[in-house]
Amino acid sequence: MSADQILDEVFVAQKTEMIDEAPSLYIEGTDVQYAWDSTSLGDFKRCPRFYQLHRKEGWTAKSESVDLRFGSEYHQALQEYDCSLANGVKHEDAIHDVIRELLIRTEDFRPDPDTRAGKYKSRRNLVQLTVDYLDFFGPNDPAKTAMLESGRPAVELSFRFELDWGPSAGNRPYILCGHIDRIVEFNDQLLATDRKTTTRTLGPYFFKQFEPNNQMTLYTLAGQIITGTPIKGVMIDAAQVLLEEPNRFVRGLTYRSPEQLEEWLNDLKITLKQAEACAEEGYWPMNDTACDKYGGCPFREVCSKSPSVRGMYLKSDFVQLPTEDRWNPLKPR
Repeated sequence: MSADQILDEVFVAQKTEMIDEAPSLYIEGTDVQYAWDSTSLGDFKRCPRFYQLHRKEGWTAKSESVDLRFGSEYHQALQEYDCSLANGVKHEDAIHDVIRELLIRTEDFRPDPDTRAGKYKSRRNLVQLTVDYLDFFGPNDPAKTAMLESGRPAVELSFRFELDWGPSAGNRPYILCGHIDRIVEFNDQLLATDRKTTTRTLGPYFFKQFEPNNQMTLYTLAGQIITGTPIKGVMIDAAQVLLEEPNRFVRGLTYRSPEQLEEWLNDLKITLKQAEACAEEGYWPMNDTACDKYGGCPFREVCSKSPSVRGMYLKSDFVQLPTEDRWNPLKPR
């Protein structure tokens, strides 16, 4: 069977399985999570307490995350362009359609220009960055979107696969799931891709953060399973948002050997045993060595207070999302 046939069958199977209401992440009657993606797994690895507050309990900042909205809108715009181009739409027409839809979707996006995030990641800069990226790469991009046998471009692929082991609670295996931006053909090989936006300088230091990296390792593994081919890594399209100069775009590659993938899966067994133990104990320990990493934890002030008053500070500075709106990688896109 060809790689295109495998891609197509996986895509169709996923669409058939997905329903409007996503199933629960947790084994029935427990707090043990059995379906994990790179986001929830990364959060637990970062700090079990952060995972508990942000992902499991759904506490989030009262104001919209500018970085998150900017990044998600940018991703969607480029995804729409990839689909249009793969379906035969001309470059200029595709850009016109993408920007029109982007302007409609972001009518309510008005970040505070007095903040650093709002200054760099404004609605205007979002539109400019999208246009600049598409002009920079455009139809002459050497990385071509892989096509499914049905003719559908391999863009925004959802994946979901079982491991051959699971939690002791319940009788089901762990599931790894998520979404890959697209799969491309580049230099006679297939690569998973991911797009990043940043205000940081795009140099070797920026790309070093992806080696090792939880997300990129999972995407490599998932890409191999989706395509049935030995995908070696992920192509990272990084965009640097600038104010006084033209936006910059740098493409990097990060590879994973079979031994590295095997090591990651072995480590995953230990990590998920720890997560299961936390769920069974009903206690998620704080990793106080991570408080000032990752740009600073939003819950640092809460965790610095006495346990008896943390609930008061949470309710003062954060809002709790209803269960149906909390992070769920099983939710269809």
